[in-house]
Amino acid sequence: MKITYWSDYACPYCYIGETRLKHAIDEMGIANQVEIESLAFELDPNAPFEVQTRTDERFARKYQLSLDDARAQIEHISQLGRDEGLDFRYASTLYTNTRDAHRLAKLAHDEGGWQLADRISEKLFDAYFTRNEKLANRDVLLRIATEVGMDGTKVGAILDSDRYTDEVRYDEREAAIRGIHGVPYFVINGDVAIPGAVSVRAMKNALERALKKSAANSEEHPHQCGPEGCAL
Repeated sequence: MKITYWSDYACPYCYIGETRLKHAIDEMGIANQVEIESLAFELDPNAPFEVQTRTDERFARKYQLSLDDARAQIEHISQLGRDEGLDFRYASTLYTNTRDAHRLAKLAHDEGGWQLADRISEKLFDAYFTRNEKLANRDVLLRIATEVGMDGTKVGAILDSDRYTDEVRYDEREAAIRGIHGVPYFVINGDVAIPGAVSVRAMKNALERALKKSAANSEEHPHQCGPEGCAL
């Protein structure tokens, strides 16, 4: 089973949704049947590379809330994260551009497949929402990369270039073609969609539907012809 999902590392619901998905997979005991691929979706491609705003002020301005209401909403989202076992510190996040973080995840996928990319993604979410680090900071990204065994010299050279920028944009164009305008957005086996950070129960229901479809498809007898003849 392949699960593809679009997300951004500065998106609180993406972190919560990814965590709920993994809880659902663990509860179902199907971890050895699942491959997870994260695709890039920059919520703000023009975000600054240095911190220019406070989270509560930015949140209040974006959603036209008072500061008190913005702080209450931020705390509500943080509690959703804590309910999933995350040390969620949304209020003190340091908002910067995430493109280099996405480029690092692309490099990790090329270097070690989806498993390494998934480890990098977990560390990027943790860096932003728990450690409250700047994801546009080169040293932060280098540390994360070396913590999972990647070559720091190679990673530094990639970060200093524009490598993988086209791949990030390709992910975002594909999302647009599919009509995806918000994240997280999960697609199971290219068919069953989960739009948003739904509950663990809803995640399990979607996974079960995908498993049943896969089982039904495997039982069908494919009638096809090829250069060597036709299936009888």
